Amino acid sequence: MTRKTPSLADSVRATGDAVEILDRRVYPFERRWVRCATVEDVAVAIEQMVTQSHGPLFATTAGMALAAREARGAGPGDAAERLRAAGRRLVSTRPTNNHIRDAVRAILQATVDGPLAGASGEELVPAVAEAAAAHDAAYRAGCAALGRNAAGLLPDGARVLTHCWGDAYLIAAVQAAEDLGKRLEFVCTETRPYLQGARLTAATLVEMGYRPTVITDGMVPAALAGGLADVAMVASDRVTMDGHVVNKVGTLAVALAARAFDVPFYVLAHGPDPHSPGIADVEIEHRDGTEVLHALGARTAAEGTVGYYPAFDATPPHLVTRIVTEQGAYAPADLAAAHSLPAGPETALPSGASRS
Repeated sequence: MTRKTPSLADSVRATGDAVEILDRRVYPFERRWVRCATVEDVAVAIEQMVTQSHGPLFATTAGMALAAREARGAGPGDAAERLRAAGRRLVSTRPTNNHIRDAVRAILQATVDGPLAGASGEELVPAVAEAAAAHDAAYRAGCAALGRNAAGLLPDGARVLTHCWGDAYLIAAVQAAEDLGKRLEFVCTETRPYLQGARLTAATLVEMGYRPTVITDGMVPAALAGGLADVAMVASDRVTMDGHVVNKVGTLAVALAARAFDVPFYVLAHGPDPHSPGIADVEIEHRDGTEVLHALGARTAAEGTVGYYPAFDATPPHLVTRIVTEQGAYAPADLAAAHSLPAGPETALPSGASRS
């Protein structure tokens, strides 16, 4: 089957001397690309929400390749340290999502912390670009496998409630369902304050040929009580080894409503984070509270008010029906055994990174 790739599936591009990132803050009303000429520009773009969800992973791999080009003329020791420093800066941008950390770790282990220890800056340029491309390819392959496992849980005609923007996970699940001959319907929470569900999820589903229904975040219990959806399915920014799900704030409310009305609650994740045994090991990012006082650049709250913005929340395992990974779909209690990883270099953190 030949498909048109949804726009947001390819929202980071390298141009040789820069990285261009599709600005998700204004999509789909504008198709604006932000040009990042340095790795610091990439880091700032991630922090300022130019790209979200899985976009920061691809921005990170492209940013590491850009950092190697910036260090082209450096000697072996200096080039390696500059690359590690770039990795630390990128990891610091969004501390809750472990995809950035894992991308940096993979690139460093394939180069300066692995077979290319002692390489010159000139030698690192093609090697880092190759490692970045390999990580991107492996990530996309994992998404496809995850999508196939998710599609197997969804009956034909299922009405699926989403929260925030599931990005590559959602796209893969929808495409896999289509391959099985299943046609789904979707209900998308708008997701305050950036409205990712209304702007990103819904727009992508329309692009893929669907007609999703958009609801506000506060309508989830009413929607499930009224039978508007049969299944709740969300992505995740991190899943702990004991099955806690960390995702865009509001996910916990979806899980509670799903439990109250006997609706299955499925979570999409590549796998649990081996560096997070439990929720105490995850740093929940708190963003500037003034962000919740605005929507699409316009202030929505009266002057004199203050905002509070934990960007993520944690859903406990007992509220989760299945966690769908690239290996299969598991009850939270079975997740750790199915994804046990040996301690060693392959699970080491990048130099200077925290375990949160």
